[in-house]
Amino acid sequence: MSELMEPETDFATLPEMAADVFTAPLRKPAHIGDDWLEPRQHAYGAEENAVWNDLFARQMEVLPGRAASAFMAGLDKLDMGRGGVPDFGELSAELGKLTGWSVVPVPMLIPDHVFFWHLANRRFPAGNFIRTRETFDYIQEPDVFHDVFGHVPMLTDPVYADYMQEYGRAGWKAMRYNRLKALGALYWYTVEFGLILEAPGDVRAYGAGILSGPTEAVFATEARSPNRIMLNVDRVMRTDYVISDLQPTYFVIESFADLFHQTVDRDFDRLYRSLAPAFTYANSAVIDVDDVLHRGTQEYLLRGGRGSGAAPV
Repeated sequence: MSELMEPETDFATLPEMAADVFTAPLRKPAHIGDDWLEPRQHAYGAEENAVWNDLFARQMEVLPGRAASAFMAGLDKLDMGRGGVPDFGELSAELGKLTGWSVVPVPMLIPDHVFFWHLANRRFPAGNFIRTRETFDYIQEPDVFHDVFGHVPMLTDPVYADYMQEYGRAGWKAMRYNRLKALGALYWYTVEFGLILEAPGDVRAYGAGILSGPTEAVFATEARSPNRIMLNVDRVMRTDYVISDLQPTYFVIESFADLFHQTVDRDFDRLYRSLAPAFTYANSAVIDVDDVLHRGTQEYLLRGGRGSGAAPV
């Protein structure tokens, strides 16, 4: 079986990143080390906890029947609705018993190679801040609600938890080939905006970007505008994506075992050698190899998306 990870790397310590790897430069705050971890979780005040509670309540009005069963089960297993921002120590203890994962605080988006290293060691980096009332509906940089509410419940599923670790290990190979954009597209269309076909005609969300936003939870699973296409890893890694608006296309898996095997069993050395540096397909494209569940009208995109005030239909 082909492996995604570099066989000579055990990830016990943070590996050195080669000078010829192209990554986005980030300025590290002075108070953190090379692992980019905060010394402790932020002590959230009453208003910050109230923001969490209101965000949580809003999502729970729209997610039943639209969120993956594994996600809803994870919320229950972690008692995520106990009130206020969850304590990372308590979450880590509970996750550790279930799948061996922990949650660790980071101040901001962290460098790719550090993010991969934490995932490879079953640590999920979560933003150590929460949005304000002014940014309640949309925040560009992932905060603790997106990271903990959106991502962490899925880590209670053993197969999905293993996929996330393998993704972290895969990152180092992608860097060696300077194909981080391609691997990022895979993360975007699975971990952030993935859908799962739980039964014929029953498409649900497991991606954190969908699960942490009320509009996208409905749009991704029910709207007529977006494409819904069965996941093909090679195709997805050649596909552009939208960062600050609803997605024109969503990719659907049959199961988390299917997701795991489509990635871990793939010869990524061969794939990276065949990939162009830029994306091949537009984010709204439907191509001849696609297994299409729903071919979208693209009405939302064609009307101009969020900036135009178009209805997410």
